[in-house]
Amino acid sequence: MQKAKVRKVSTDTLTSNLPEERREQLCTSLGNVELSLLYKASVHGYQASAFHQRCDRQGPTLLVAYNNSGYIFGGYTSVDYARSGREITDEEAFLFSFTSGTSSYIKVNSGYNARYDDAKWPNFGQQLYFCYNNQPAVNYQGGNAFNINTSSMYGNDTHLSECEVYKVEQEPEDSVEEKPWRNVLWTLERRAELMEMIRNHKPLMTSVSRVRILMIGPVGAGKSSFFNSINSIFTGHVTSKAMSGSAGTSLTVQFRTYPVNDGREGKPLPFVLCDTMGLEEQSGAGLDIEDISSILQGHVPDRYKFNPMAPFQPDEQKASRPASLQEKIHCVVYVIDATKISLMSDKLEEKLASIRRKVNSLGITQIVLMTKVDEACPLVEENLQSLYVSSYIKSKVQEVSSRLGVPVSCVLPVKNYSQELELELNCDVLLLTALQQMLNFADDYLDDVCPMED
Repeated sequence: MQKAKVRKVSTDTLTSNLPEERREQLCTSLGNVELSLLYKASVHGYQASAFHQRCDRQGPTLLVAYNNSGYIFGGYTSVDYARSGREITDEEAFLFSFTSGTSSYIKVNSGYNARYDDAKWPNFGQQLYFCYNNQPAVNYQGGNAFNINTSSMYGNDTHLSECEVYKVEQEPEDSVEEKPWRNVLWTLERRAELMEMIRNHKPLMTSVSRVRILMIGPVGAGKSSFFNSINSIFTGHVTSKAMSGSAGTSLTVQFRTYPVNDGREGKPLPFVLCDTMGLEEQSGAGLDIEDISSILQGHVPDRYKFNPMAPFQPDEQKASRPASLQEKIHCVVYVIDATKISLMSDKLEEKLASIRRKVNSLGITQIVLMTKVDEACPLVEENLQSLYVSSYIKSKVQEVSSRLGVPVSCVLPVKNYSQELELELNCDVLLLTALQQMLNFADDYLDDVCPMED
């Protein structure tokens, strides 16, 4: 088995109790993984609500409990905690126990459920309950899913001195494809050619002077950063006009339309990037689907401040007339963080599906911008030109295509400028290629509506 890459926990100020030797053993048993500390009962409390607040929708997790008899024990599940009220089948689930130099692993028995996914305390096989009754305790209730001997597993000492839960993340496989799965010219000439094509782009319809591109995506995915990156390329140095960051809630609270000029004193380029409040999975937070509908149809003015509790209401005079084609959205771009595709919640996925249905009904073309590819794959972080020979990035493109219901050819991986002080050729080529594709897609939409507008 491949030796695990072990990374020390660096989650805020949480300190792991797991000895390095035991960490390495667990990582090796799980393959090439990293552990990140999500939950620590002595800090967050033994309540089920505290556990679920920190651990739900985090992908595979490892629970590690400690008692004063010197036992370190717990279990692994590859399926998210989600309070679904369902029995969970998980053939990869196992229990483990360490004490004074000995270790044991117990796989889930074939044909049995690994756990019950409810809003209560974490359990394995509905046999072994941790933080039982919101107390520092483990409780064994018998059963057949796991072959448990409580004496050897935790010395029959049911009082917990600590309980921790770790997020388990697979290290990306850095395998290289024999041939690039997309062809890109990483040259100065190609960058210059793309910039010239974009400068000279003329929308198909004379009534539309500039293509309007709407950016939609979860909080922190990189919508505002994409505008900043495109603006940087045409300005000639890294800029930050749109507020961007990685806050837990949306930094963009207004509907903003960002024209881009060809250089600081240059003429406006033939597109406008429209930035929206980030999507959030809970209702009453983030961008409302009714707001998106109003934006798509050209009713929402620049700098309109979103109110998650009340969707946009156009005034009566404007509502009585349809917006002109110039004011409508001509291409929708879903911005998705490559590092978080696998962790996308059902609620967020359903929200995106609802938006896609609305966009489809209006016949507007759609693209996915997959950001942070360098953070998702070490091979790409080392050299951006490895993007289209990375099998891991290819698998992420296929995954986002499947989850969002868009063709693979419509998923465009990019790296936005974030910490850089200087422009970089490979970054520019990817960003400009994506923008050029957006303009092409907008033309497809205008071509479709052309007979209706004539």
